[in-house]
Amino acid sequence: MADYFYSETSKRELQTCHPLLQRLFYEVLKVMDHKIIQGERGKSLQDKYYYSGKSKVKWPHSPHNKKPSLAVDAAPCPLNWKDMNTFYYFAGIVKGTSEMMGIPIRWGGDWDGDNDLNDQTFNDLCHYELDIRRMQK
Repeated sequence: MADYFYSETSKRELQTCHPLLQRLFYEVLKVMDHKIIQGERGKSLQDKYYYSGKSKVKWPHSPHNKKPSLAVDAAPCPLNWKDMNTFYYFAGIVKGTSEMMGIPIRWGGDWDGDNDLNDQTFNDLCHYELDIRRMQK
């Protein structure tokens, strides 16, 4: 098994996230190399993403806007935004690991969680968030 490590930037971003997301992504790092792009997001950046179409929600309604962040953006390494297959493969590892750890998540490539990847109206393949609804059951 390869040894993967987070950069200082990835560590800093992940530290802004809920402890369950931190545990999950450190476990995923044992299996596949990836980077943490963003955890917590402030008002100006959230509004920028909303108005540019990168987010569907305004401040403060994104799980990225909570303290600690209930969402994280993570991408496989080496990062190639056009390589969708690697994003789907990475998501399978994240989702499988989350299930094994009992940490319910939603992924931005399957918002409704029905495993049909063709029924999405908005794809955010690097987005993972704690599924609060499943946590409250």
